[in-house]
Amino acid sequence: MEMADQKTVAKSAVSDNGLRPKSIEDFDPPARPRRNKYAMACATLASTTSILLGYDIGVMSGAIIYIKEDLKISDVEVEILTGILAVYSLLGSPMAGRTSDWIGRRYTIVLAGAIFFAGALLMGFAPNYAFLMFGRFVAGIGVGYALMIAPVYTAEVSPASTRGFLNSFPEVFINIGILLGYISNYAFSKLRLSLGWRMMLGVGAIPSVLLAFGVLAMPESPRWLIMQGRLGDAKTVLARTSDSKEEAALRLADIKEAAGIPEECNDDVIKVTKRSTGEGVWRDLLLHPTPSVRHILICAVGIHFFQQASGIDAVVLYSPRIFEKVGITSSNKKLVATIAVGVVKTMLILVATFLLDRIGRRPLLLSSVGGMIISLGSLGVCLTIINHSQTKLMWAVVMCIASVLSYVAFFSIGMGPITWVYSSEIFPLRLRAQGCAIGVAMNRVTSGVSAMSFISLYDAISIGGAFFLFMAVACAAWLFFYILMPETQGRTLEEMGQFFGNYTKWRSVAREIDIQRNKEVVNGNGGNGEGQLGK
Repeated sequence: MEMADQKTVAKSAVSDNGLRPKSIEDFDPPARPRRNKYAMACATLASTTSILLGYDIGVMSGAIIYIKEDLKISDVEVEILTGILAVYSLLGSPMAGRTSDWIGRRYTIVLAGAIFFAGALLMGFAPNYAFLMFGRFVAGIGVGYALMIAPVYTAEVSPASTRGFLNSFPEVFINIGILLGYISNYAFSKLRLSLGWRMMLGVGAIPSVLLAFGVLAMPESPRWLIMQGRLGDAKTVLARTSDSKEEAALRLADIKEAAGIPEECNDDVIKVTKRSTGEGVWRDLLLHPTPSVRHILICAVGIHFFQQASGIDAVVLYSPRIFEKVGITSSNKKLVATIAVGVVKTMLILVATFLLDRIGRRPLLLSSVGGMIISLGSLGVCLTIINHSQTKLMWAVVMCIASVLSYVAFFSIGMGPITWVYSSEIFPLRLRAQGCAIGVAMNRVTSGVSAMSFISLYDAISIGGAFFLFMAVACAAWLFFYILMPETQGRTLEEMGQFFGNYTKWRSVAREIDIQRNKEVVNGNGGNGEGQLGK
């Protein structure tokens, strides 16, 4: 009740404490706030950690051509080397969840960069396959840290009005990293065989150094500060990252309530109970979850699974092999074609960042997966025709290339960024770091299985059959998203729990909340601050 009173006070401040007579303008829809430049800068710096994963994915797709020739490794060893980083990152993401609760989100980002820096150097100086695998192990842990912490920090620092836009940044930087990896492949492919692939892998250390310096300009997450009892510091960060003073007050009240901190505790530094600092998180998340938490966990794990199981790593990591099956045999031409894939992927993800908070998560996600289904079906048909044809069919070659480009375009417009945005914003505060770590773990397991089995898969059922299988998975994903996943656009992070728990009945809950908000606006309590949170 006391916490509700605090929220009421914060809301009433928006309408001048009810003393000003209402005019016609008071009933106008609230204006869309300008994007908070400080929050945008924080999200940008945090999301640069995702370049580490993107660069590794992009560079390995081309470097593996030269590694196989130089080290004389088999196709099975190629699969393992390509996909093992995703498996190794499984160790990093759960460790990152706990580490970020101990030392904070900001220093966890620094740690991620430092670990990947060491891994990139080890890969660059690898004299043999075994040493290269060890470098992949170290880099994989760094990637696991980066994948977990970037979306969590960005979600916690972003105002609700632009959270989708800002929290899509990690996927943007993954795509930028992929494109840089493709360009690195082409640039160093002119060097002698034994040096070229080592340069491709070794220069991946450069982004991690730049990241370490950039993080020094970032504030700590306000939610982590409150969990540590540092209310004064949290208020300062919220004031700078919110769209208005009223929103900052509402965010503070919501976080304190979620953290179990009494409303009367307003000192700059307070003592926080053990439960607020994370005790029993794994029990509440996995062993005895509430219906709401169970639904949230299913959605988070499901969206991460389907993102990778629908074939994106097969296309991005093995695009040179796909183009070879199409009939492009020159190494240089294959690398140029992969750069085209990277350019399309990066351009479309930039478009997606501006649509997330305008259109919403569900419409973009369902449209994206629908386009992926059509593209995968087209790619499967054309590859099958080429595989069974005795002559080169130029129309089928063009259709294959167009299908690859359309597939990565549809993926980047929805499935790519929304996976990270959605999974990082639906967990309650106490469970957020560990919940996101579980989602990332599923993402990396599925990615590793896909990457380490693709060559064997298309050897067994043909390359066309492999993409028909990915199409079937994408169809299942569309049904899963349509039935189980509620829209989260414009909702505060602490409001998410109301939409989960009833599985298919979330639509009626959303309508009730919107009706209540409209009543508050009419009564003069929703003027500007609450409207910003609800946009």
